[in-house]
Amino acid sequence: MASPGSGFWPFGAEEGSAAAESPGTARAWCQVAQKFTGGIGNKLCALLYGDAEKPVDTGARAAPGAAEPRPACTCDKKPCGCQKAEVNYAFLHSTDLLPACNGEITTMSFLQDIVDILLQYVVKSFDRSTKVIDFHYPNELLQEYNWELADQPQTLEEILLNCRTTLKYAIKTGHPRYFNQLSTGLDMVGLAADWLTSAANTNMFTYEIAPVFVLLEYVTLRKMREMVGWPGGCGDGIFSPGGAISNMYAMLIARFKMFPEVKEKGMAAIPRLVAFTSEHSHFSVKKGAAALGIGTDSVILIRCDERGKMIPSDLERRILEAKQKGFVPFLVSATAGTTVYGAFDPLIAIADICKKYKIWMHVDGAWGGGLLMSRKHKWKLNGVERANSVTWNPHKMMGVPLQCSALLVREEGLMQSCNQMHASYLFQQDKHYDLSYDTGDKALQCGRHVDVFKLWLMWRAKGTTGFEAQIDKCLELAEYLYNKIKNREGYEMVFDGKPQHTNVCFWYIPPSLRSMEDNEERMSRLMKVAPVIKARMMEYGTTMVSYQPLGDKVNFFRMVISNPAATHQDIDFLIDEIERLGQDL
Repeated sequence: MASPGSGFWPFGAEEGSAAAESPGTARAWCQVAQKFTGGIGNKLCALLYGDAEKPVDTGARAAPGAAEPRPACTCDKKPCGCQKAEVNYAFLHSTDLLPACNGEITTMSFLQDIVDILLQYVVKSFDRSTKVIDFHYPNELLQEYNWELADQPQTLEEILLNCRTTLKYAIKTGHPRYFNQLSTGLDMVGLAADWLTSAANTNMFTYEIAPVFVLLEYVTLRKMREMVGWPGGCGDGIFSPGGAISNMYAMLIARFKMFPEVKEKGMAAIPRLVAFTSEHSHFSVKKGAAALGIGTDSVILIRCDERGKMIPSDLERRILEAKQKGFVPFLVSATAGTTVYGAFDPLIAIADICKKYKIWMHVDGAWGGGLLMSRKHKWKLNGVERANSVTWNPHKMMGVPLQCSALLVREEGLMQSCNQMHASYLFQQDKHYDLSYDTGDKALQCGRHVDVFKLWLMWRAKGTTGFEAQIDKCLELAEYLYNKIKNREGYEMVFDGKPQHTNVCFWYIPPSLRSMEDNEERMSRLMKVAPVIKARMMEYGTTMVSYQPLGDKVNFFRMVISNPAATHQDIDFLIDEIERLGQDL
């Protein structure tokens, strides 16, 4: 059993049963919950430890997990802080919530019940006895529930049921055994920040409507640029809706830097441009070229070595070839942490080539940028300080809730010149404060979500050293997995050597294939192994890990670790589960 206070129950205990915790541990957990959450803690304990099974007289309100009856309110304060009277949601609608007249009691009760649902989901996300996924095929979910939108409103009782149903079938991405994507984990401070951000519900385009958030973006981006290595955190930047958009921003700004007339006159007014990136780079580089009218044929893929790193000599050769054809090289997108292999391109050598040929150097550090927080591992990004722009996704390795992606630019003012349109209804030039804090005109978007607060609040809560410890732990777990399977019967590594990031790429070889010659028939059968094991993982709901082919390599598992809740025992469980699910193939 996990140590008291860990929040984990032994695998195999019934979900929500008394066997999931000893009575002493359960009482201790409830005391902590009650101390910090009051009545919500009492209710959560009832939900988790079985009291929710007791019948509750709620009148017409019959939804599972419904709120317990509350004494009538005798307070005349608005809003009051006392417990609310029982509310029968079966006859109430959203129009009975604030700003409805006298809607305070209904609103407080409804939101407390929503919080109950969320807290139960959060706690169960870290419980190893619960499933990572309750998998149903699309047609099953479509037939089992009515998801259609109607002309008439649902009751609040039905709305609460919608919330429970949605979370019932949601993937528990914070589960310690969820390894499927680069973005995993569930940080409590980040979650709280996300709730606050939604409650504030403002836009990031001007200081006048988002004063604190705009200042926090300024402070946080400057700190990130300092960590990249730009003196004093000089430069510019923005939080965007993901790494793909950050990479497209880099391409847009690089084109503008070389040919500013493209902003008014378009691609017809400039020569044929070409960009360069590794054959293992993210597909967003080509997507950006397509979106900007540059064209995917103008993205030249550079060969990689056996570890997935760009080969600088091939980059220089392809640059010279392009110039001889009359094309204009304008961007090299290097990768710090490739999606599949977790490889780090040799940034210093690439920077030398970019300087030699006067080409904008972008570093896609969406996955690997977080290693800048680690004194032990940041050497893998040596040379990033010479880049003209950097993509860094804190929602990946740093565990910030989705979405949180930053594009950092070394030259201050360039992003503003590239994108500004001087909309006079937003960016009036005679405002009574410093207009440099009206940052919206440098963005492609007008409406822009507040993504910075999650990162800023987590950074305050953890400090840089806390992020460092979290990242170092994930990399140590990856090395632990590598050492466990590199010589284990039934496993073959996709490439030799210790992984540079938390990506561990391997084949599981079932007993039926271990004595076969390495020929086409074996590859054809091996190609089917990972998809079948993955499907079984999802149907059992025990764990999730990704797979893919790459080049001439048939389907293999790509294990990635970015969830600080994962432990050595979870890695051991994954190995055992792969073998259990694949031994008969």
